[in-house]
Amino acid sequence: MICMNEVTKIYQTKHRLGLFRSETRIHTAVKALTLTIAPGEVVGLLGMNGAGKTTTIRMLSTLLDPTSGSIEVDGLSMADNRKAIQSKVNMIPGGERMLYWRLTGRENLEYFGRLYGLSSSAIRMESTRLLNEVGLAEAADQPVEQYSKGMKQRLQIARGLINDPAYLFLDEPTLGLDAPIARQLRGTVRTLAQEQGKGILLTSHYLQEVEELCDRVYVLSRGELLLCDKPEAIVRQIAGAQTAHLEVSGWSEQLRPQLLSHLTELGHPAQLVDGENAAGQASSGEEATYRISVQTPAADTLITALLPWVSDHGLRIQRFSCDKPTLEDAIILLSEDRAS
Repeated sequence: MICMNEVTKIYQTKHRLGLFRSETRIHTAVKALTLTIAPGEVVGLLGMNGAGKTTTIRMLSTLLDPTSGSIEVDGLSMADNRKAIQSKVNMIPGGERMLYWRLTGRENLEYFGRLYGLSSSAIRMESTRLLNEVGLAEAADQPVEQYSKGMKQRLQIARGLINDPAYLFLDEPTLGLDAPIARQLRGTVRTLAQEQGKGILLTSHYLQEVEELCDRVYVLSRGELLLCDKPEAIVRQIAGAQTAHLEVSGWSEQLRPQLLSHLTELGHPAQLVDGENAAGQASSGEEATYRISVQTPAADTLITALLPWVSDHGLRIQRFSCDKPTLEDAIILLSEDRAS
């Protein structure tokens, strides 16, 4: 397991105030962050620009030293075992960084394999296997400058796996990728975690991607941890409940107390809205509809539970729908709250 314990990163920069004067400014990029990543777990790291996500990944990757606090990887202290930890971790950035364009795909993997101390025979074997795995076998000996954006990102994945790391850090891995390639990459992430047991830390501005992949999510703001929980729990806590909408005909006001009582039995608070007031007057000759709107933690489940009651009371269903807040809604609300 990776354990960050009360890690802080402070930058000091000098700013000129005139010809002979300057001042030192201090910027705390990460403040007292505690974070864990278990084998086989996909952990999200979210926040607005400048929240400290990339600084956190660089510290975990051994590229930056923390100002204070400690980092351990499988029980090894990063302060005393940097070389051993480097063999256990790797990073895959978004965009087209960390590749040498004038080298071929195979030469890139050979170069990075040597940096990790792999033997020549191991490099040859791993390069061939990974190039096949990411679908670049036929382009292995082409210069990377001739690769498409999707091919470069697939090579990034191969490069990130060249040392067979136990932990992988993905910094905006689908940035700028076409939808089919991004979907393929998400499938690769799932395979690496579920089948190969790799612990993965993911940052992404595509929050649907985070909801789909992550077991837990850490949310940062200006370097500080705001909260950590499962994506669905964060949505419930910050963005509120889902709303189930059921439109029926044949409604009478005598049914209102019965429906409220039934919803209470099911454990759901209800708000009932007359269809004409909510959606305008019904057209001439059309039967008026009534919209039942119910706030609930699980809208799909509630609608299923309501259907027998609706049928038993002679109502005819015209349509039903669910309004579900997303992780994006929750993060936006969090950022607005912090800004106010």
